Amino acid sequence: MKEDCPARVVATPAALDLIDRLRREHGDLLFHQSGGCCDGSAPMCYPQGDFLIGDADVLLGEIGGAPFYIGAAQFDYWKHTQLVIDVVPGQGGMFSLENGSGLRFLTRSRIFSDSELAQLSSPASVGADPRH
Repeated sequence: MKEDCPARVVATPAALDLIDRLRREHGDLLFHQSGGCCDGSAPMCYPQGDFLIGDADVLLGEIGGAPFYIGAAQFDYWKHTQLVIDVVPGQGGMFSLENGSGLRFLTRSRIFSDSELAQLSSPASVGADPRH
Protein backbone atom coordinates (compact mmCIF):
# COMPACT_ATOMS: atom_id res chain seq x y z
CA MET A 1 0.00 0.00 0.00
CA LYS A 2 1.26 3.48 -0.73
CA GLU A 3 2.70 5.25 2.28
CA ASP A 4 0.36 8.25 1.96
CA CYS A 5 -2.68 6.01 1.46
CA PRO A 6 -5.21 6.40 4.30
CA ALA A 7 -5.49 3.58 6.81
CA ARG A 8 -8.73 1.60 6.68
CA VAL A 9 -8.64 1.15 10.47
CA VAL A 10 -7.15 3.36 13.19
CA ALA A 11 -7.38 3.45 16.98
CA THR A 12 -7.78 6.28 19.45
CA PRO A 13 -5.15 6.78 22.17
CA ALA A 14 -7.58 5.31 24.73
CA ALA A 15 -8.04 2.19 22.58
CA LEU A 16 -4.28 1.87 22.14
CA ASP A 17 -3.83 2.05 25.92
CA LEU A 18 -6.34 -0.77 26.44
CA ILE A 19 -4.76 -2.85 23.67
CA ASP A 20 -1.37 -2.45 25.35
CA ARG A 21 -2.81 -3.50 28.70
CA LEU A 22 -4.54 -6.54 27.18
CA ARG A 23 -1.36 -7.54 25.31
CA ARG A 24 0.65 -7.48 28.56
CA GLU A 25 -1.98 -9.71 30.14
CA HIS A 26 -2.81 -12.08 27.25
CA GLY A 27 0.04 -11.91 24.70
CA ASP A 28 -0.41 -11.21 21.00
CA LEU A 29 -3.93 -10.09 20.04
CA LEU A 30 -6.18 -9.89 17.02
CA PHE A 31 -9.44 -8.09 16.33
CA HIS A 32 -12.43 -9.20 14.31
CA GLN A 33 -15.51 -7.23 13.28
CA SER A 34 -18.16 -9.59 11.95
CA GLY A 35 -21.29 -7.49 12.06
CA GLY A 36 -23.37 -10.45 13.14
CA CYS A 37 -26.71 -9.95 14.84
CA CYS A 38 -25.22 -9.84 18.33
CA ASP A 39 -21.97 -8.00 17.58
CA GLY A 40 -23.36 -4.58 16.77
CA SER A 41 -20.61 -2.01 16.45
CA ALA A 42 -18.24 -3.73 18.88
CA PRO A 43 -15.12 -5.35 17.46
CA MET A 44 -14.07 -8.47 19.31
CA CYS A 45 -10.55 -8.81 20.72
CA TYR A 46 -9.00 -12.28 21.06
CA PRO A 47 -5.62 -13.81 21.83
CA GLN A 48 -4.00 -14.68 18.50
CA GLY A 49 -4.74 -18.31 17.79
CA ASP A 50 -8.06 -18.34 19.69
CA PHE A 51 -10.08 -17.11 16.70
CA LEU A 52 -9.80 -18.78 13.31
CA ILE A 53 -9.65 -16.34 10.41
CA GLY A 54 -11.58 -17.62 7.41
CA ASP A 55 -11.38 -17.11 3.66
CA ALA A 56 -14.27 -14.64 3.95
CA ASP A 57 -12.35 -12.36 6.34
CA VAL A 58 -10.51 -9.25 5.14
CA LEU A 59 -7.40 -7.91 6.85
CA LEU A 60 -8.01 -4.15 7.14
CA GLY A 61 -4.74 -3.31 8.85
CA GLU A 62 -3.34 -3.21 12.36
CA ILE A 63 -4.13 -1.27 15.50
CA GLY A 64 -1.59 -1.24 18.29
CA GLY A 65 0.31 -4.01 16.52
CA ALA A 66 -2.73 -6.31 16.44
CA PRO A 67 -4.19 -7.40 13.08
CA PHE A 68 -7.76 -6.20 12.49
CA TYR A 69 -10.07 -8.35 10.36
CA ILE A 70 -13.59 -7.79 9.13
CA GLY A 71 -16.05 -10.20 7.56
CA ALA A 72 -16.24 -9.80 3.78
CA ALA A 73 -19.96 -8.92 3.86
CA GLN A 74 -19.27 -6.18 6.41
CA PHE A 75 -16.29 -4.97 4.40
CA ASP A 76 -18.58 -4.54 1.42
CA TYR A 77 -20.86 -2.26 3.48
CA TRP A 78 -18.04 -0.32 5.14
CA LYS A 79 -15.47 -0.11 2.30
CA HIS A 80 -16.14 3.63 1.90
CA THR A 81 -15.36 4.36 5.54
CA GLN A 82 -12.38 4.43 7.84
CA LEU A 83 -13.04 2.45 11.02
CA VAL A 84 -12.01 4.30 14.18
CA ILE A 85 -11.67 1.95 17.13
CA ASP A 86 -12.36 3.64 20.43
CA VAL A 87 -13.23 2.59 23.98
CA VAL A 88 -16.17 3.64 26.11
CA PRO A 89 -17.24 2.70 29.63
CA GLY A 90 -19.24 -0.49 29.73
CA GLN A 91 -19.19 -4.23 29.44
CA GLY A 92 -17.24 -5.79 26.56
CA GLY A 93 -18.51 -8.64 24.42
CA MET A 94 -18.85 -11.93 26.25
CA PHE A 95 -15.85 -13.49 24.49
CA SER A 96 -13.84 -10.31 23.94
CA LEU A 97 -10.77 -9.86 26.13
CA GLU A 98 -11.77 -6.41 27.44
CA ASN A 99 -14.83 -7.94 29.11
CA GLY A 100 -14.59 -7.22 32.84
CA SER A 101 -12.23 -4.26 32.43
CA GLY A 102 -15.00 -1.67 32.80
CA LEU A 103 -14.34 -0.59 29.19
CA ARG A 104 -15.47 -1.89 25.84
CA PHE A 105 -14.19 -1.40 22.34
CA LEU A 106 -16.48 0.49 19.99
CA THR A 107 -16.25 1.04 16.25
CA ARG A 108 -16.88 4.52 14.99
CA SER A 109 -16.46 5.46 11.37
CA ARG A 110 -15.85 8.33 9.04
CA ILE A 111 -16.50 8.41 5.31
CA PHE A 112 -13.41 8.60 3.13
CA SER A 113 -13.10 11.67 0.93
CA ASP A 114 -13.18 11.20 -2.84
CA SER A 115 -9.41 11.67 -3.02
CA GLU A 116 -8.85 9.08 -0.27
CA LEU A 117 -11.08 6.60 -2.09
CA ALA A 118 -9.09 7.19 -5.27
CA GLN A 119 -5.88 6.42 -3.38
CA LEU A 120 -7.36 3.25 -1.91
CA SER A 121 -8.43 1.97 -5.32
CA SER A 122 -5.16 2.84 -7.09
CA PRO A 123 -3.05 -0.05 -8.45
CA ALA A 124 -0.34 0.65 -5.85
CA SER A 125 -2.75 -0.11 -3.00
CA VAL A 126 -4.46 -3.13 -4.55
CA GLY A 127 -1.60 -5.48 -3.69
CA ALA A 128 -2.15 -4.87 0.03
CA ASP A 129 -5.84 -5.82 -0.04
CA PRO A 130 -7.35 -7.48 -3.11
CA ARG A 131 -10.84 -6.27 -2.19
CA HIS A 132 -10.08 -2.55 -2.77
